[in-house]
Amino acid sequence: MTPRENYLRTIRFQGPEYIPIGVYLPHALRAALREELEKVLVRHPILFPDFQPGQVDYDRYEYPVLERPGEVVDPWGCTWRMASAGVVGTVVGHPLADWSALQGFVPPPAEPMQAQCLNGGWDGVAEGFARAKAEGRPALGGLYHGFFFMRLMYLRGFEDLMIDFIERPAELFELMGLLKDHSAGMVGRYLEAGVDVLNCGEDLGTQSASIVSPAMFAEFVTPVYRELFAPARRAGVPVYLHSDGHVLELMDEFHAAGIDVINPQDLVNGVDELARAAKGRFCIDLDIDRQRIVPFGTPREIHDHVEHCVRTLGSPRGGLMMKVAIYPPTPPENVDALCGAFEEFRGFWRG
Repeated sequence: MTPRENYLRTIRFQGPEYIPIGVYLPHALRAALREELEKVLVRHPILFPDFQPGQVDYDRYEYPVLERPGEVVDPWGCTWRMASAGVVGTVVGHPLADWSALQGFVPPPAEPMQAQCLNGGWDGVAEGFARAKAEGRPALGGLYHGFFFMRLMYLRGFEDLMIDFIERPAELFELMGLLKDHSAGMVGRYLEAGVDVLNCGEDLGTQSASIVSPAMFAEFVTPVYRELFAPARRAGVPVYLHSDGHVLELMDEFHAAGIDVINPQDLVNGVDELARAAKGRFCIDLDIDRQRIVPFGTPREIHDHVEHCVRTLGSPRGGLMMKVAIYPPTPPENVDALCGAFEEFRGFWRG
């Protein structure tokens, strides 16, 4: 079974051979651990098959634009401020803080993510997808992180947007329509290019609750999601939604919007609580803890946590994937323990 077949069978509950695992090593972690991290990676060729020591020149490390200390204005006119190298910053300048600026406001061109392109542009996306499929890898693509709800916050500012949801000015619905049309065009292009899974991301939760109530989400967000994702569902393409934060109370809305795969955080939502609210209803791509166990726990605690996640949320039918983004101050021995646990339990349901 190729990785692509295994991935799609996991999403569709069709009995994959193993649990798909993704380990993301942010620039901040690579810069902090340097060669110590490389020694860990070479011990885990299953997870890092293409890694070779010396691939990164740490003395000439160039961070992505939104991870460089300072301020930068994005194509939407939002001003980002970054405080730490290797960590994405936050929006501090909101171009539509005054509704008068909406007159004449034009979204930037709907360009694909460069990482999904070969030779640039949408033709490059189609070429990249074709190559991925030929090599047995899933063709993954989708909307930029923060494509709707978060983009509203970036453009208006958090407090003003919350007031908008109460006062419901006409300008809010005009802006929502602009964002929906912008994303809809991208969805269509990805489907034309042959995407296997439509990936979308927003951060919809705080540490303890969803940012807005389920009722408010149902009024302002679910209808837009449903319309955006409908072409993918008609084409038989699964829809994947990432969200950081506590989102348990939004599961009914995710289902109503036509989402197939959710990417929730484990401890913020609770592993057992996710089992009750989402297991079997969605494929769960579980985001393994980055706040407590991975950076500060013992290797045994990390091992036991991964085992608990697999036993609680997994099934021989599939429906469980796992991923993690590891940040400082995680020590190299904890990175090693996590990778070892992933390798041990990825085949648990076939073992």
